[in-house]
Amino acid sequence: MGRRSCSSSDGPSALAAIDKETPDLVLLDVQMPGMDGYEVCRRIKAGPRGRLLPVVMLTALDNANDRVLALEAGADDFMSKPVDRIELVARVRSALRLKAVYDTLDSAEQVIFSLAAAVEAKDKYTEKHTHRVAESARHVGMKLGLPERALDALYRGGIIHDIGKIGVPDAILLKPGPLAGDEVRIMRAHTTIGESIVRPLRSGANLLPIIRNHHEHFDGRGYPDGLAGRAIPRLARIVAVCDSYDALVTDRPYRKARTVDEAIGTLADGAGKQWDPEVVEALVGDLSTITALGVA
Repeated sequence: MGRRSCSSSDGPSALAAIDKETPDLVLLDVQMPGMDGYEVCRRIKAGPRGRLLPVVMLTALDNANDRVLALEAGADDFMSKPVDRIELVARVRSALRLKAVYDTLDSAEQVIFSLAAAVEAKDKYTEKHTHRVAESARHVGMKLGLPERALDALYRGGIIHDIGKIGVPDAILLKPGPLAGDEVRIMRAHTTIGESIVRPLRSGANLLPIIRNHHEHFDGRGYPDGLAGRAIPRLARIVAVCDSYDALVTDRPYRKARTVDEAIGTLADGAGKQWDPEVVEALVGDLSTITALGVA
């Protein structure tokens, strides 16, 4: 990948190396002599220089509790051994891309991204959802020939598209079943709440259409503005498809994940109604690459 790397044999020496020269990424084994990986991760994230430093934890252990411990320690990603090289490279690239985004953010935008992570952390069913949406949206944008500035907006917008859910009560946000009545109205308000949160940011102007309009429907029956067809901002149309696909193929409190074939069928049925047919075609036509990226 054209990057310099260094290694340490134990936790204390790893922390000393990071303190001497902050890296762009840390690959951290859980099982190390003396100080385990969880504690090393906690200490990295506790310092001001390590707060936004991506940490990917690797372990031969493979159960839900290990993942919880890693996430509680502050890890940004988690992989089980034996590690597949292609998947590792894809995840490292994803983490480095996120680090590059963080490096260019002003302090206010860093707060926004942290809030988005906090919203996602509330719900175990949406773990890493926004990162998968960001990666897949960027990839679909590449397939559609969009310029780099638009690809960057898709990635950043994908991460914070649901930031407005910070203003939705947990009782509604985490409800294990369909919403009804005023609950629907309150949940739908997350699009406009999110827009109002991000609007003051100097660097957030091109993200506003994604945040506000990613629930518009191609036939005009979506929200909040009831836009239809090409009147819906293109980046919002892309994020809408990627958001929906990821939601379909992951578990939710009220249903099990759909199979890939079932999800493809749902997108195909909704093309031209809920979703932009061009975007659906671009995503479905390259699912193998998106899967290889670790997105789905």
